Amino acid sequence: MTELENKMALVTGGSRGIGAAVAVALAVGGADVAITYHRSPDEAAAVVKEIEAVGRRGFAIPANAADAGAVREAVGTAYEVLGGLDVFVNNAGVGTMGMIGDVTLEELDRVLAVNVRGLYVAAQAAAGVLADGGRMIHIGSCIADRSTGPGMSLYAMSKSAVVGMNRGLARELGARGITSNVVQPGPTDTSMNPADGPFAEAQRAFLALDRFGTVDDVAAAVLYLAGPGGSYVTGTELNVDGGHAA
Repeated sequence: MTELENKMALVTGGSRGIGAAVAVALAVGGADVAITYHRSPDEAAAVVKEIEAVGRRGFAIPANAADAGAVREAVGTAYEVLGGLDVFVNNAGVGTMGMIGDVTLEELDRVLAVNVRGLYVAAQAAAGVLADGGRMIHIGSCIADRSTGPGMSLYAMSKSAVVGMNRGLARELGARGITSNVVQPGPTDTSMNPADGPFAEAQRAFLALDRFGTVDDVAAAVLYLAGPGGSYVTGTELNVDGGHAA
């Protein structure tokens, strides 16, 4: 695949799970890829090796998504080391569960700092350096569309904010030919939510397809939006959720 040949991409939170799969998929598609990571330098280095193994340049940049200064600096560093930026994937995020009466202010602040403030700051920084005609893709969640059980109010709120931000960005960036979209995964087999984990069966009951998604399923959607086929798609949410919202 060479749909993204000579393109430069940045994936935040790209050291594992969905972010890692997206980074490698973009490289297979022809892009040079930088990733950010927080606590997993060894995993980040492994992703860079995978990127380089398909003949593309890869870079790992440390950045805490809750630290606005670090996020801005990471975007600037990616722009410099890549020599430009055509595709920005806003992936870094945290998950949490808890009944509203049990959520502490510290938990509230942490989730909003990463999933809302961090995503906005990252998008703000990327918007300043993205090439005209570039792509901005945010990783949200099916929970923004449908919360199927108790304890998801904080997480659902944070992911719903991504949808609102995205629609505004589509309007703001459209004049430059930049698209902005959200990919909303459903239950996806990762270390954070394994397909054989204690909550898997309950989640599977809400799916139209009788299986968890894979990180490659999500990466394929991102690759579509980043490539030529996604050039007229903007301001929308692409559900990769196995029918969770059906």
